[in-house]
Amino acid sequence: MSSSRGDHFSASSLEPLPVIIIGNGPSGICLSYLLSGHIPYVRPGAVHPHPLLQRKLAEAPGVSILDQDLDYLSEGLEGRCQSPVALLFDALLRPDTDFGGNLESVLTWRQEKQRAIPHVVLGRNLPGGAWHSMEGSMVTLSQGQWMGLPDLQVKDWLQKKRRGLRNSRATAGDIARYYRDYVVKKGLSRNFISGAVVTNVQWGAPEPSGSGAQGPSPLFQVSGFLTTKDRSRQPFSLWTHNVVLATGTFDSPARLGIPGEALPFVHHDLSALEAATRQGVVTPASDPVLIVGAGLSAADAVLFARHYNIPVVHAFRRPVDDPGLVFNQLPKMLYPEYHKVHQMMREQSFLSPSPYQGYRSLPKHRPLLFKEDSQAVFQDAQGGQQVFGVSLVLVLIGSHPDLSFLPGAGADFAMDPEQPLSAKRNPIDVDPFTYQSTRQEGLYAVGPLAGDNFVRFVQGGALAVASSLLRKETRKPP
Repeated sequence: MSSSRGDHFSASSLEPLPVIIIGNGPSGICLSYLLSGHIPYVRPGAVHPHPLLQRKLAEAPGVSILDQDLDYLSEGLEGRCQSPVALLFDALLRPDTDFGGNLESVLTWRQEKQRAIPHVVLGRNLPGGAWHSMEGSMVTLSQGQWMGLPDLQVKDWLQKKRRGLRNSRATAGDIARYYRDYVVKKGLSRNFISGAVVTNVQWGAPEPSGSGAQGPSPLFQVSGFLTTKDRSRQPFSLWTHNVVLATGTFDSPARLGIPGEALPFVHHDLSALEAATRQGVVTPASDPVLIVGAGLSAADAVLFARHYNIPVVHAFRRPVDDPGLVFNQLPKMLYPEYHKVHQMMREQSFLSPSPYQGYRSLPKHRPLLFKEDSQAVFQDAQGGQQVFGVSLVLVLIGSHPDLSFLPGAGADFAMDPEQPLSAKRNPIDVDPFTYQSTRQEGLYAVGPLAGDNFVRFVQGGALAVASSLLRKETRKPP
């Protein structure tokens, strides 16, 4: 918990804050860094390897990136992301990383305290968000250098901790500690309030704008409760001119929606398997653990169970050669363990001799129900039913953002309001160069909520929001 928590709430509850950020993961941390007066400039003498971008950067020497036209700068950039500003910021931070290079960032950072915008970052966990909920020894999907935030490289931080990257990647535990440490080292702690759960965000008629202001300014009320050290709940209510949604998508696991899914041996989080293993509930001699899903979380569960010699039945709806499976999109050299799981999925089905002892693969199987006597019933590809006795069930088929604190749980702000909000298929509809909602002035979304699903690219959204908010500040009447 932030030591300045009381100051924030006693003062902020009376006077509206310029900005409240809901979510303290990488997106929220990066935005807090920018709003705290840390301003990016092109480093004197730096030359970007992208000729067109270099020419544009040279047109405005001495002008901060936040004060330039992000639309113009990002035009013509291509990469592994749909967001032009995310590609721009990534190109400035890691100029040639997609070509295997290791060029230094072309940016330098100056602290300009007079440009800082007061703000609060509300988070359920410690700074770092969902990274603190992951199994600590799990290796990150992205390369370690791509997990870093501005002006503190992960590899430099690890060297000081006398740690290293494993096959260019870091462990989830290291990354969680890095994010928490980043907040401290960059002097951001006073902006962060941990143990804060937001339950309601509402807004009414816009405030009348003063002379010279650009349109009416809405006023948001953000309400919720703080979890105190004695586990009691302390309610809070804050007012702000701008709300930034940075909650990510790990709040609400996706569910199968079948009978028996609420039984006590059915879980939706890898941590349940870790706890059951630690407590001896599942052992190499127990009935198999059923893992449902064909994504990376399911693969992590398979790897964890295999490490402890726990028998596994692995069921998934798609065929193993489906090009949409994430394994088919990962380079084998970087991700040997995931490709090992994919190989197991491909080579081992229930009816064939098992080349992998203690592992059964059930492609094109759909779960129908879970029974109280710890049995799982499936429909196979031919329409027949199969029954398995299991010790534990892990349903790992993705997750949804929890925006229950917004009207309509945020669905009204999605690209298709008629469909459920989804980071991959139906994110919040934002302006690509400000990340402000296209439907509500003053409401922003960053990270997976806006369709940016990797830490490497969520920072571009923070840059866009900070640029937009700084422009709003300069437009305010004196």
